[in-house]
Amino acid sequence: MTTRVALVGGNGKLGGIIRGVVEELDGFTAAAVLGSDSDLDEMDGADLVVDASMPAASMAVVRTAVELGIPVLVGTSGWSAERIALVRPLVEAAGTGAVFIPNFSLGSVLGTALAAAAAPFFPSAEIVEAHRDTKIDSPSGTAVRTAELIAAARATPVAAPFADQRARGQQVASVPVHSLRRPGVIARQEAILSGPGESLTLVHDTVDPAAAYAPGIRIALAGAVAAKGVVVGLESFIDIGIGTPHRGRPEAPVADPAAGQAAEVTSA
Repeated sequence: MTTRVALVGGNGKLGGIIRGVVEELDGFTAAAVLGSDSDLDEMDGADLVVDASMPAASMAVVRTAVELGIPVLVGTSGWSAERIALVRPLVEAAGTGAVFIPNFSLGSVLGTALAAAAAPFFPSAEIVEAHRDTKIDSPSGTAVRTAELIAAARATPVAAPFADQRARGQQVASVPVHSLRRPGVIARQEAILSGPGESLTLVHDTVDPAAAYAPGIRIALAGAVAAKGVVVGLESFIDIGIGTPHRGRPEAPVADPAAGQAAEVTSA
């Protein structure tokens, strides 16, 4: 049986990569490719909707797919835990699936998992992410996901001194995130975890998006077809060999708790 895919945003950078994978992957076909001027009802009749649109349009794409009873795979950025919570009841009521993938790169998924695994052992964590200057949204979806998983792995918010100052970045689940938008870079993320006398920096670079994303797109397509409910992260479909951290694990002591100003922790 061939899975008919309705690809929203198929003419964009990510959409073009996804379209190429769909067209070469056995058992899948691009039945409809929607652009910015397309009517979302053109998704009707598809077996799977893949959203690679813009952050401002993505909510409508997901809602329409759910209303049509079609599982949806979302690669569009901008889906924080709070935003996903808005559509979770709709997905569950419809009995379909909505899969949100902040990053299709296997290396990026590993970097995020390693940061979450290390988070309970360091009182401080910050993220610096860089993308090309044409990326509209910030922080990136990958940075948001990394921050949320770092927070979920901890019993307390990270230490974030002077977080009320704008130059300290945007707090996501208590983690300061700093976004760079500049030419000459595709995608780069640094998760910097610090404690008394030491620091750990985890860096991931994307240098060839098509080559980096294709393996993860194949995995996500296969998983999204049968998914039920809300699924977040490519790690949901693969065993990356890193145990999921749990709150309550002993943590490194915060040297000066009074100096930290942390936002409320959000859950993934």
